[in-house]
Amino acid sequence: MTKTVQKRTLATRARLVEAASNVIAENGYEALRVEEVVKRAGVAKGTFFAHFADKDALMDRLIGEGINRCLDELEQCKAPADVEELVATLMPLLEFMTCERYVFDVILRYSGAAAIERIGDIAMTFERHGQVVSAWLADGPFRRDVSTQLLAEGIQAFSVQAMALKFCALHASESMESRLLTYLRAWLIV
Repeated sequence: MTKTVQKRTLATRARLVEAASNVIAENGYEALRVEEVVKRAGVAKGTFFAHFADKDALMDRLIGEGINRCLDELEQCKAPADVEELVATLMPLLEFMTCERYVFDVILRYSGAAAIERIGDIAMTFERHGQVVSAWLADGPFRRDVSTQLLAEGIQAFSVQAMALKFCALHASESMESRLLTYLRAWLIV
């Protein structure tokens, strides 16, 4: 009996995620409404909330999956030979993370976990990103006076700043890529 219930629960969750993914593909992340997801999944609204605490919890999962797909691609790349190649390699990930202001806002809210029992998909991607970048830095021509982990954390911080300024009217004249190049040249080259 338990296996049947668990199988049905997993199938229902999969239908909800698929329905949400379809809504996003058609209308974007910000346009997603719980009502539309449950309608397409053929379940009651209460069923949605049995699987996800709220819309943002679903977004944590979906955006986290998107970031993980980008990280899968990054893991296949060779270590960048210089700052320019590093930034170029990171750009598809940063472009996904800024595809909509709403997506970036959700990423900011969920990038850190306030409690160990609440570590979500997005927070886990930041850990994974740090590991991927740290491994690249170990083999590259970058500064050696601090650990590659600290360098990777700095790259994350500068990336977040460059992404945030993409949405700032006062700083819109400079591209995210150009800004990140400036930051990382100063951070990675001694």
